[in-house]
Amino acid sequence: MKDSLDIQFVSDVMCPWCVVGLGNLNKAIAVLGDKVEVNITFQPFELNPSMPPEGQDFSEHITEKYGITKEQSEENRAAIQERGKELDFDFNFNDESRMRNSFDAHRLLHWAHLEGKQAELKAALFKAHFTHNQDVSDYTILSKIAASVNLDPSAAKGVLESGQYKEEVKKLEQHWQQSGINSVPTVVINNKYAITGGQPAESFKQALEEIIASENNPAE
Repeated sequence: MKDSLDIQFVSDVMCPWCVVGLGNLNKAIAVLGDKVEVNITFQPFELNPSMPPEGQDFSEHITEKYGITKEQSEENRAAIQERGKELDFDFNFNDESRMRNSFDAHRLLHWAHLEGKQAELKAALFKAHFTHNQDVSDYTILSKIAASVNLDPSAAKGVLESGQYKEEVKKLEQHWQQSGINSVPTVVINNKYAITGGQPAESFKQALEEIIASENNPAE
């Protein structure tokens, strides 16, 4: 019988370290191979729930929020870009880069989970935001992104325009906040263990192996 891991990946579409964390988690899972059966669900977390519809310049937002200089912000972006290259992911930070309100993207991800396409949509949203600098709060753009992973764009737009899953997403966000999660990515495994941050693949692999061993040999 295979070992099994239920993974809740708590993250935000606006979070570059979530891209890094997910990429390295997937690498670690691939190394474990057929020894383990993994189910990943993406859970909502908003870094900036009060972000206005027009968004905010990326550099301006980071320097204001974290109290760092423009130079420090540029250094951080360069570091993230290097980590992205290791995963064949292009962080295309430029003068057009903006932080966006991600609540509607989370609603669409909730729907995509019900449709069996959540992982594909999550990856497409990351690429749309960070590589192509698209406005992932715009309903037309979100519908096109949904279509790119073989979801029905008309159904996607219907979900967005109707306000569907607002309460469900809010309740999930509250649940994770009340569980003590205040930064992302946070990887919750089997509802018992939590790994935080954009860890290297080897760190994820080691943690997963330790969890599997612990699950198979519970303390008496």
